[in-house]
Amino acid sequence: MNDKIGSIAHDMPDEGKLCELSEFFRVFGDSTRIRILYALSKSELCVCDLAQLLGASQSAISHQLQILRTSRLVRYRREGKTVIYSLDDEHIFSMLNIGIEHLEE
Repeated sequence: MNDKIGSIAHDMPDEGKLCELSEFFRVFGDSTRIRILYALSKSELCVCDLAQLLGASQSAISHQLQILRTSRLVRYRREGKTVIYSLDDEHIFSMLNIGIEHLEE
C-alpha cells in the first residue's frame, strides 16, 4: 500500500461509524422530514401546528417526528398536555443551511 492510500485508510472512520453516518443521512432523504426540520429551525412547534403548516395529518407528522427523535434530530418537552418539538441542537440548522447553500451555487 502506498503512502497516500495508507494515509487515507488511517484517517477513514471505521465501518460501523460509516454505517451510522449513512443511516443518519438517510433520514434527510424524505421531503416531509426536511420540511419539519426547516419549520423547527424557525420556531418550536407542536404536532398540530406542524400538521397545519405542512398540510398533513397529525398522525403522519407524529410518525415523521418519531423517526427524527430516534435519529436525535429533534427533541421535545411537555407544556401541560401539549408536546412541543424543537431541533436537537444547532448542528441540524447548520446542516440544513449548508444543503440549501450548496443547491443555490
